Amino acid sequence: MGEDLFWAIRGGGGNTFGVVVAWKLELVTVPPTVTVFNVTRTLEQNATKLVHQWQSAIGKFDEDLFSRIFLSRVNTSQTSLFLGGVDRLLSMMQQSFPQLGLVKEDCIEMSWIESTVYFASFPRNTSLDVLLDRSPGSTGSFKAKTDYVSVKEPIPEIALEGIWERLNQLDAQVAQLQLTAYGGKMDEISETSTPFPHRAGNLFQIHYAVFWGDQDSERSQIYTSWIRKLYSYMTPYVTCCYPIFDPCF
Repeated sequence: MGEDLFWAIRGGGGNTFGVVVAWKLELVTVPPTVTVFNVTRTLEQNATKLVHQWQSAIGKFDEDLFSRIFLSRVNTSQTSLFLGGVDRLLSMMQQSFPQLGLVKEDCIEMSWIESTVYFASFPRNTSLDVLLDRSPGSTGSFKAKTDYVSVKEPIPEIALEGIWERLNQLDAQVAQLQLTAYGGKMDEISETSTPFPHRAGNLFQIHYAVFWGDQDSERSQIYTSWIRKLYSYMTPYVTCCYPIFDPCF
């Protein structure tokens, strides 16, 4: 096969290097108890400053913490999964990100498989059988793009204010930015080890998305134009994902 081709077929975005007929996945061990939380802060509760501080806190997070922030019109929500119990999580968050003000009442302990139901936005105590339901989800259309933010250049607070200004310009079903922290294991893998280059040196990924219902299809041009303008606005603060990166459509 050759070393270069073997390297390429393990990633490479939408380019085709061959047909994959079999694949092995290495499973990882998770503890019997994980902790989840979803904390929302409004603009009046200094959401802008909180997101700015979150960027500095990412490097201090425990490698067992997955952290993601959603930006919408008037608030921000931090949604996280911690591989461990609530007491250890609270201690870690107090050291790494005290500005969030996380308290025990914000947290829920559960098994990892139960957390998959939680993050799919099903109500608490929903049966795990829901994961076997293969019926289609909600209908509608969307447009999405992706960027990366470098460890060396976090997004300044004034740029975050500009994001919220643009979010409030649009009347869509849902318009949001999803910020997913990197670090941890990702920082241990060099950008040349696999065809996926966004490893060490990347602070977080930004996923821009706008959704609209079928009844709003006549305004699709407005929505796609809006997200392209937002994407252009972010140019000075980000590094782009590679061409044909799956979420970049």
